[in-house]
Amino acid sequence: MRILIIALLIGMSIQISAQEKEVAIEDVTKVSYNYIDAFYKVDTTLAYQSVHKDLRKVGWWYNDKTKSYSGPLEMPFNKLVDLAKKWNLKGDRTDANSIREVKVLEVSDKIAVAKVSAVWGIDYLNLVRTDEGWKIINIVWQSKPKFSLNE
Repeated sequence: MRILIIALLIGMSIQISAQEKEVAIEDVTKVSYNYIDAFYKVDTTLAYQSVHKDLRKVGWWYNDKTKSYSGPLEMPFNKLVDLAKKWNLKGDRTDANSIREVKVLEVSDKIAVAKVSAVWGIDYLNLVRTDEGWKIINIVWQSKPKFSLNE
């Protein structure tokens, strides 16, 4: 009888752990799509829901005229919100066929990593689980890459 109880407890523990993992993956995916949609849909509420106030975002934009990348462009949370307010305000930067992809690369109990592909290029998101749920804390991005290991 004791062995049966122990086996049931272990089985329940494994099931709860698997459910937690699936929920975490779903939540990280949702937060990552919210990041894209904050810009595509000009919806800053999605940024407030999904991006940590201590955000550090840094990236490089390719200039076709100079044939070179910009220096690192940094963007704290408040600048991200400001950009989301106006980036697609006219609705001319995206359409129904615009790329909008999320690939979750890693999820653990406290941190996660996702790759986002959007019309502007690619972003790698570092997320942290907080009391309010998953939040994007760091972003490294570049404009559309000339090549990628996985493409």
